Amino acid sequence: MRQRPLALVQDDLVDYEKAMERMTDLVGQRQRDERPDTLWLLSHPQVYTAGRRTLEQHLPDPAHGIPVVSTGRGGQLTYHGPGQLVGYLIVKLGEGEGIVDYVREVELRLVAALGALGVAAERRDTPPGSELLTGVWTAETGRKIVSIGMRQSRGVTSHGFALNVDGDLTPWGWAVACGMPEVDMTSMRREAPAAAAMEQVRAAVAEAFEAS
Repeated sequence: MRQRPLALVQDDLVDYEKAMERMTDLVGQRQRDERPDTLWLLSHPQVYTAGRRTLEQHLPDPAHGIPVVSTGRGGQLTYHGPGQLVGYLIVKLGEGEGIVDYVREVELRLVAALGALGVAAERRDTPPGSELLTGVWTAETGRKIVSIGMRQSRGVTSHGFALNVDGDLTPWGWAVACGMPEVDMTSMRREAPAAAAMEQVRAAVAEAFEAS
């Protein structure tokens, strides 16, 4: 894997739509070479985000009271909430490098971070004709622990990943996550309770992305 050091920005809980405004600004700065490649780590209040391919029947029941926001990233429906570590990646792609290439790199870096925290994980190739298996899965239990949805504009990536650390997993069951009704979403706390401290996870993820 190529060396790709990133500038690290960290926040705690940030409203999703406000985060999108700031991310758009960061992307513009990177496109103009006004800032380096950046990893922004944060969390969101409860919200479902619907990618461009999300089916209406996969949306949650509004009675649960969690807002649903449309987003321009790839992928389908995902959930964000406290106890989840979100990473937005604003990275200028190299010559001949596409967004799919970079998503694979993101998967492998997160596999490395989880391994350092004691959770064996893996990325998966998508069989022809199947729903996209983008993300990271636990090697022993086969559960999905990281969701990834990204896009690129004028050679710069945006959006990123969501790693479930120690939040409530119940809202995942109120909708169809990632277009896969059978998916079993999991968290660090569920898989390895001793490794579930958010600050420890943030540090391991930053190290895996060469971010400082």
